[in-house]
Amino acid sequence: MKSIVHRIPLTKARINLGQVVRRAHVNREYFILEKDGIPVVGIMHVDDLEDYLDLHDSDLNNHIAKSSAEYREGKARDVSELLAELKTPANKKKK
Repeated sequence: MKSIVHRIPLTKARINLGQVVRRAHVNREYFILEKDGIPVVGIMHVDDLEDYLDLHDSDLNNHIAKSSAEYREGKARDVSELLAELKTPANKKKK
Protein backbone atom coordinates (compact mmCIF):
# COMPACT_ATOMS: atom_id res chain seq x y z
CA MET A 1 0.00 0.00 0.00
CA LYS A 2 1.44 3.34 -1.05
CA SER A 3 1.22 6.11 1.54
CA ILE A 4 -0.19 9.46 0.58
CA VAL A 5 1.97 12.53 1.24
CA HIS A 6 0.23 15.87 1.74
CA ARG A 7 1.96 19.24 1.81
CA ILE A 8 -0.03 21.78 3.81
CA PRO A 9 0.64 25.19 5.31
CA LEU A 10 1.45 25.20 9.00
CA THR A 11 -1.46 27.55 9.74
CA LYS A 12 -3.93 25.16 8.09
CA ALA A 13 -2.44 22.22 10.00
CA ARG A 14 -2.73 24.11 13.27
CA ILE A 15 -6.43 24.81 12.67
CA ASN A 16 -7.08 21.19 11.63
CA LEU A 17 -4.58 19.42 13.90
CA GLY A 18 -7.06 16.84 15.20
CA GLN A 19 -8.04 15.83 11.67
CA VAL A 20 -4.41 15.73 10.47
CA VAL A 21 -3.41 13.50 13.40
CA ARG A 22 -6.42 11.22 12.88
CA ARG A 23 -5.61 10.79 9.18
CA ALA A 24 -1.95 10.10 9.95
CA HIS A 25 -2.96 7.52 12.54
CA VAL A 26 -5.92 5.82 10.83
CA ASN A 27 -5.01 6.10 7.13
CA ARG A 28 -1.23 6.12 7.52
CA GLU A 29 -1.03 9.38 5.56
CA TYR A 30 2.05 11.60 5.75
CA PHE A 31 1.91 15.35 6.17
CA ILE A 32 4.66 17.83 5.41
CA LEU A 33 3.92 21.13 7.09
CA GLU A 34 5.23 24.23 5.35
CA LYS A 35 5.92 27.74 6.59
CA ASP A 36 5.98 30.29 3.78
CA GLY A 37 6.20 27.40 1.29
CA ILE A 38 9.26 25.90 3.01
CA PRO A 39 8.91 22.39 4.49
CA VAL A 40 9.65 22.52 8.22
CA VAL A 41 8.22 19.37 9.83
CA GLY A 42 6.48 16.10 9.05
CA ILE A 43 3.68 14.18 10.73
CA MET A 44 3.41 10.40 10.42
CA HIS A 45 2.07 7.34 12.25
CA VAL A 46 4.26 6.44 15.21
CA ASP A 47 4.89 2.90 13.89
CA ASP A 48 6.29 4.36 10.67
CA LEU A 49 8.49 6.71 12.69
CA GLU A 50 9.81 3.84 14.81
CA ASP A 51 10.57 1.84 11.64
CA TYR A 52 12.42 4.84 10.22
CA LEU A 53 14.43 5.25 13.41
CA ASP A 54 15.28 1.53 13.46
CA LEU A 55 16.62 1.78 9.90
CA HIS A 56 19.05 4.46 11.08
CA ASP A 57 20.13 2.71 14.30
CA SER A 58 23.65 1.45 13.57
CA ASP A 59 23.78 -0.74 16.72
CA LEU A 60 20.55 -2.49 15.73
CA ASN A 61 21.68 -2.92 12.12
CA ASN A 62 25.02 -4.36 13.28
CA HIS A 63 23.23 -6.81 15.59
CA ILE A 64 20.91 -7.92 12.76
CA ALA A 65 23.86 -8.36 10.38
CA LYS A 66 25.79 -10.41 12.98
CA SER A 67 22.77 -12.60 13.74
CA SER A 68 22.10 -13.18 10.04
CA ALA A 69 25.73 -14.17 9.45
CA GLU A 70 25.65 -16.60 12.39
CA TYR A 71 22.44 -18.15 11.04
CA ARG A 72 23.95 -18.59 7.57
CA GLU A 73 27.02 -20.21 9.16
CA GLY A 74 24.77 -22.80 10.82
CA LYS A 75 25.22 -21.47 14.35
CA ALA A 76 21.46 -21.41 14.95
CA ARG A 77 19.84 -24.05 17.12
CA ASP A 78 16.35 -25.42 17.34
CA VAL A 79 13.98 -23.41 19.51
CA SER A 80 13.00 -26.54 21.45
CA GLU A 81 16.61 -26.82 22.68
CA LEU A 82 16.57 -23.22 23.88
CA LEU A 83 13.22 -23.63 25.62
CA ALA A 84 14.40 -26.82 27.34
CA GLU A 85 17.54 -25.01 28.52
CA LEU A 86 15.50 -22.10 29.85
CA LYS A 87 13.24 -24.48 31.79
CA THR A 88 16.21 -26.25 33.40
CA PRO A 89 16.88 -24.96 36.93
CA ALA A 90 20.20 -23.15 37.34
CA ASN A 91 21.64 -25.80 39.71
CA LYS A 92 21.14 -28.57 37.13
CA LYS A 93 22.96 -26.57 34.43
CA LYS A 94 26.16 -26.46 36.49
CA LYS A 95 26.46 -30.26 36.82
